[in-house]
Amino acid sequence: MRFLRLGDHGAERPHLRDTDGTVYDLSGVTDDIDPAFFAADGVARARAALQDGELPVATGWQDLRVGAPVARPAAIVCIGQNYAAHAAESGAEPPEHPIVFFKHPNTLVGPDDDVLLPPGAQRADWEVELAVVIGRRARYLSSPADALDHIAGFAVSNDVSEREYQLDVSGGQWSKGKSSETFNPFGPELVTPDEVDHRALRLRSSVNGSPRQDSTTADMIFGVEHLIWHLSQFMVLDPGDIINTGTPQGVALSGRFPYLADEDTMELTIDGLGTQRQRVRRAVLAG
Repeated sequence: MRFLRLGDHGAERPHLRDTDGTVYDLSGVTDDIDPAFFAADGVARARAALQDGELPVATGWQDLRVGAPVARPAAIVCIGQNYAAHAAESGAEPPEHPIVFFKHPNTLVGPDDDVLLPPGAQRADWEVELAVVIGRRARYLSSPADALDHIAGFAVSNDVSEREYQLDVSGGQWSKGKSSETFNPFGPELVTPDEVDHRALRLRSSVNGSPRQDSTTADMIFGVEHLIWHLSQFMVLDPGDIINTGTPQGVALSGRFPYLADEDTMELTIDGLGTQRQRVRRAVLAG
């Protein structure tokens, strides 16, 4: 199954896309696709309603804005330098342990919403990433093999970064360069684990139609199961939490490409999970 949230910003409604492409209205099962939905076994309830023919077919959904497929996560946990080639282009050795940082949850926006550059930002960068959404609380898991039972689904994530804020202005406090408004386009869909093989998904990104990143999740240093197990030793992962699992080589930080500028267009794709596109704009100051 594939979960979507469609509608204007702040007024999105829950939908479900079946394997045959039919889109159903999910509002009879839940008010939203949020942490409460996952905590109440919402994925299983949606599947049962679909199988029992209880979901009405959605109409007019094609004309609606696509929002982030998960609403109001309590946490967005991110992994740095999780592809060996990306670590190398960043001038670092592959890490011995996962590098962990956080994005503010309010960075989450729809997959096609504009990305706003902060005032004075000159080194904004793109990062296509496989995102994992937690479906069941994970705490002190005994092994990576236990992780799969705690996954609600996967999605495309753009971990937009302002490198000067991340590396220079903040003295290396990564979250400061990751948490500006709109800095985490997410979606278009949340895809359940039975739909994709997360170990071998192709990731690609481009800017203004010019290729940037092209890799596969098979090149991860730390796989999805290991990351969930590892994180559960240090924090409790709650339903609806999002993990951005790292980005492959091909970012502007490498020096091979220019940083993002006003009116640039980013396009990011992960096979089986969909495509997102964002226009880059300068943020307008209040007043």
